[in-house]
Amino acid sequence: MSKPLALTSGEPAGIGPDITIKAWLRRDELKLPAFYLIGDPQSLGDRANKLGLDVRIVEVRPEEACVAFATALPVVATGHVATAAPGHPDSTSAHAAMASIRQAVGDVMAGRASAVVTNPIAKSVLYRAGFRHPGHTEYLAELAATANHTPQPVMMLWSSPLAVVPVTIHVSLRDALAQLSADLIVSTARIVVAGLKAYFGLAHPRLAVSGLNPHAGEEGSLGTEEGTIVAPAIEILRREGLDIRGPLPADTMFHEAARRTYDCAICMYHDQALIAVKTLAFEDAVNVTLGLPFIRTSPDHGTAFDIAGTGKANPSSLIAALRLAARMTAAQPA
Repeated sequence: MSKPLALTSGEPAGIGPDITIKAWLRRDELKLPAFYLIGDPQSLGDRANKLGLDVRIVEVRPEEACVAFATALPVVATGHVATAAPGHPDSTSAHAAMASIRQAVGDVMAGRASAVVTNPIAKSVLYRAGFRHPGHTEYLAELAATANHTPQPVMMLWSSPLAVVPVTIHVSLRDALAQLSADLIVSTARIVVAGLKAYFGLAHPRLAVSGLNPHAGEEGSLGTEEGTIVAPAIEILRREGLDIRGPLPADTMFHEAARRTYDCAICMYHDQALIAVKTLAFEDAVNVTLGLPFIRTSPDHGTAFDIAGTGKANPSSLIAALRLAARMTAAQPA
């Protein structure tokens, strides 16, 4: 890549610093794409010392990161200090994490970075500081908004054995039921198909759509949403030429034979989709946000406060996120 990946710090008290350092130490072995961390260089250095790892950390500008990456872990400073100890967020945590996200989006929108990769955040910590978004996905959409357009962010969890998309995301189950509509299913599926074509080399993506209720409603005896919401959306999409089928019972969609019949599963709510992919690929799944004017990937796990700073954190999902961001970048038209 001619431009590096912009990697956010995530929650400074979580495992983001640990997995960032571990990924960088394996850069040559795994031929990782060049990236720079956006955050507090002193905090990252302190974490490296805590882990007992010999890492040279150098403060750079984004355009210097690719050269520096070979011999040092490049850090672009936000100007926000992060003083939290591993596992113990403090008053600096939220502002440091949000500044890192804002700067990463600014860098990629300005052409200084090729894509955004985000380390895990602790939403409860952000909420206490006034953060008003359900999660990363929605905040990124706001940062990408223009005067004329606010993008619809679509969360896809991608792994080799399974890719899934929840139509409703970071809301309670009660609110998910209230939000679900045929229009939302249609717009989500359109964004998924466009993303699979643009970034994953699928000329004719195959979608499988779950029902909402047990047994996909059992012909209305266990719920009517399949007939009034899901099926009408699927019919609209079929008329547009999409290869799509459903509504399917969610409990029979994810076994090996079923997965071979589609490229992505569209599910009605968060856990319906994420339980399946995290069961199959917990260490390697990647969170991809489609529908934004830039590429964003993220590890598919949380901050893991209980093991932050202990050396136990596994960088596999971050490594997969970095690689997928580079793959998606390479797939874009020149």
